[in-house]
Amino acid sequence: MVTRIRTIAALSLISVALSWASAVGATEDLRRFFDNVESYTAKFSQVVLDESLNTLQESSGTLWIQRPDKFRWDYDIPFEQHIVGDGERIWVHDVELEQVTVRKLGGGLGATPALLLAGRGKLDEDFLVTSLGSQGQLEWTQLIPKNKDGGYEDIRVGFENGRIRILEMIDGFGQTTRIALRDANENVEINARKFVFKPPPGADVIGETR
Repeated sequence: MVTRIRTIAALSLISVALSWASAVGATEDLRRFFDNVESYTAKFSQVVLDESLNTLQESSGTLWIQRPDKFRWDYDIPFEQHIVGDGERIWVHDVELEQVTVRKLGGGLGATPALLLAGRGKLDEDFLVTSLGSQGQLEWTQLIPKNKDGGYEDIRVGFENGRIRILEMIDGFGQTTRIALRDANENVEINARKFVFKPPPGADVIGETR
């Protein structure tokens, strides 16, 4: 009986240790991504869910990131759209509507997926970072923005083998934006022209161009 109790206790300790190691690993993976990754490319699939987890919108495309604050998200499905951060401004080009919206790039880590991934370091200044442990193949970390004006209240990042696989962002209306990443490459050379945007002739430009 004593041996059985000791065995159960040992297994419990092992379980706690593994859970702790997993949680620490997810947090360290997050910090490594923001501190050590200078450039990043990936394919993405994005879905927007309402508070009852019904699908509102699905899209997919390719992204490129060059830190700090330069990024490009090209949406191919269901309609063509380009979001480009050139380090000073964010350009959103809706090809079908022939419309370009531009605004100045905010400082620090932003609350949109593009700005979040393209930001650098200082996570603890912008977020409360908490490890959530493992679920299936993924290890999860939660980021609660300290600035509540960013639009998202809860951000969760899922890692597999140290690489980001899922990004979930929940807004104040209970809607979830879930982004799955694949074919990712870190610290690769990206042509600087990827992050340069000029409105095409005839496009309606709205916002701060200077």
